[in-house]
Amino acid sequence: MADAYDSESYGETRGGSTPLASTFLIGPSRSHLSIVFDRQKTAISPVPSNDKGPRVQAMFAGIARRYDLANHLLSGGLDFLWRRRAAMLARQWKPERILDLATGSGDLALTLAAACPGSTIIGADFCLPMLQVSQRKGLRNLVVADGLALPFEDQAFDLLTVAFGLRNMASWTGALQEMHRVLKPGGHLLILDFSVPPAPLRWIYRPYLHFVLPRVAAFVTGEKAAYDYLADSIETFPHGAAMCALLKETGFDAAQWKPLTGGIVSLYVAERSIRAASQA
Repeated sequence: MADAYDSESYGETRGGSTPLASTFLIGPSRSHLSIVFDRQKTAISPVPSNDKGPRVQAMFAGIARRYDLANHLLSGGLDFLWRRRAAMLARQWKPERILDLATGSGDLALTLAAACPGSTIIGADFCLPMLQVSQRKGLRNLVVADGLALPFEDQAFDLLTVAFGLRNMASWTGALQEMHRVLKPGGHLLILDFSVPPAPLRWIYRPYLHFVLPRVAAFVTGEKAAYDYLADSIETFPHGAAMCALLKETGFDAAQWKPLTGGIVSLYVAERSIRAASQA
């Protein structure tokens, strides 16, 4: 395991002489990314301490090896099109620094790298085995980090993307507030996630989601429980206007959404207000 990643301690101590935890960097040296690390905020555990966090983390660790195969098979290859749609939108903004949060196996980060060749892209995830999959694909700037306490400076990124990851975070509000914090004024947030489509597609989709998908996924990954959780999490995750309202509540402006593939997936974009930053 030691050969797979480098462990370096960051951050000022809080109430003692020893940092509370380490942030794991996979690939680059500390100096390579020091421009965006906040040494106060990195003195936190990269592993969430709430009940949902360790459970989700363990599920993803268990399916990491066959995660991509399951995604491509269960979506019928549509996941490639969804990520490309997101990356083409991101390219219009010409971001200098991109944080791909919940980067997982790195597929969106790789698609962004192809669409935005001049951008610096950092992939962050709280599941080390998933990041090791990203590393094997050639991604360099990978950080083990909790989405509820990101180890980055305020206003560090021009664009933050999160694909199929916000839904898994223990606090959607808390995660969005952290995303808002690390975005520059005028920076963009792009969220890609599952949603429940309207009728009549919903009548077909729900039986597939709850009965067919977990059984096929169990055959591919050996982990049926992870995909039972997936189905339940999609049902409870806010989508459409409800997600746009949540974005507004957490400080974002100009929230919009676009349903893809009949509403099975939704693409959300929002901005961190320049006006609010100038008033702060």
